[in-house]
Amino acid sequence: MGILEKEDEKKNILDILRNVKKALKTEDIILIKEMSNRTIHSASLYKDPDSVAIAVTIYALSKIIERKKYEQYSEWPSFFTRITKDIDTALINLEKNQFKEFRDALHDIRKAANQLSGHLKIYIQEVFRKASINKASRLYEHGVSMEETAALLDITTWELAEYVGMTGISDVDLSITMPIKERINFAKKLFEI
Repeated sequence: MGILEKEDEKKNILDILRNVKKALKTEDIILIKEMSNRTIHSASLYKDPDSVAIAVTIYALSKIIERKKYEQYSEWPSFFTRITKDIDTALINLEKNQFKEFRDALHDIRKAANQLSGHLKIYIQEVFRKASINKASRLYEHGVSMEETAALLDITTWELAEYVGMTGISDVDLSITMPIKERINFAKKLFEI
């Protein structure tokens, strides 16, 4: 059973896509990024390609909308209209349990960048590539191995390792607790000593 077939996860993804649709209209970048982060939790639990694709796509959209310079390109209005339509199509297909068509609609968002030309095409393709690496690092941060993460996102372990090294994710010491004196004082208060 895929993640889309789990009713609670399907409802979560539908809610995420509805929020993204609304946020695209108002250019609410923060909400779009929040929706992307919500999918990473599911992706790390289930190692599910659908959750990963949703997270990357939504995060890339937030980065694309964030860069106002793209609006100066003549192809921008038709590109924006197309990705908005693809979000609608994805929503409708997921509501109808048409999972293949849902995946196709998500893929069409990324394909829309390939149909652009010139600098806008290069910029948006690069945003999607960097979004994949960013979300891969978040999966790795959630405990998914570097190899599994790289395979899920179709990036190299080298790209992921380089990004993780730059962000310091691998340097986090999970065993750091409060200092000994604070622990002793806490214990004294707890046991009224």
